[in-house]
Amino acid sequence: MSKVAVITGASSGIGANAAARLAAAGWEVAVVGRNPERTRSVAESVGGTAFLADYDRLDDVRALAASLASRYERIDLLANNAGGLLPSRGLSADGYERTIQHNHLAPYMLTRLLLPVLEASDARVVGTASVANTFSPIRLTDLQWQGRPYLGGWRPYGVSKIAVILFTQELARRSSVDAYAFHPGYVATNFGTESAFMRFGNRVSGGRLAISTEQGATPLVHLAIAESVGVPSGTYFDGLKPNGRTHRTARDAAAAAELWDRSAALVALPDPVR
Repeated sequence: MSKVAVITGASSGIGANAAARLAAAGWEVAVVGRNPERTRSVAESVGGTAFLADYDRLDDVRALAASLASRYERIDLLANNAGGLLPSRGLSADGYERTIQHNHLAPYMLTRLLLPVLEASDARVVGTASVANTFSPIRLTDLQWQGRPYLGGWRPYGVSKIAVILFTQELARRSSVDAYAFHPGYVATNFGTESAFMRFGNRVSGGRLAISTEQGATPLVHLAIAESVGVPSGTYFDGLKPNGRTHRTARDAAAAAELWDRSAALVALPDPVR
């Protein structure tokens, strides 16, 4: 029986590259994306199945989880790769700051809703984080980013990636799945195209600062297929190197537990989901 991978944010970039590489290795791939045309195109190209979800709407996440659980008896990999950088503060359809919803609350909710299937499958959960986690401390009392300047979205983006790392650690503590987070590197994708800073950096460097999508996807693929990762569940990788550099607030076990509980309340999930 083929292993099953669910990859969010798989309609382009490192998600699409990872989908193709896992499919070539014999995996059945659920290609999750927001854009219907691109998502279906990638799914068709890798022989996978397309699933549509807009992380601006938590109802889409609930529907996605239900569709995946109905379609697959087992899931061997959940790659929480969707997310992004937003240049100005805005609210989602659910009334939450969009960066924290896209990068943390939506993947948190999807993982929690799929947890019975994931645990029964001895699955791995891999979250796409970032070295941007070092930019600013997380404030659990201000996840909605109401009390600090937005500054082009970089600080909220970095804090959302601390949330990814903390969630990974707490998922490792609270469940039987193996959970890891990783920084892919600065990848040549559509990431951050709305950011003036990113556009300037790409323009002056001629794009030479970026690595390829294949290079960026390599840690994700490695964490998916390696028989043994060789480090404890909950570890954050910088590329292929374990124990990457993190902000001090990303190493706070009490903060990880509190973030889990606050996130559960925000997305209206009991604990545990069964």
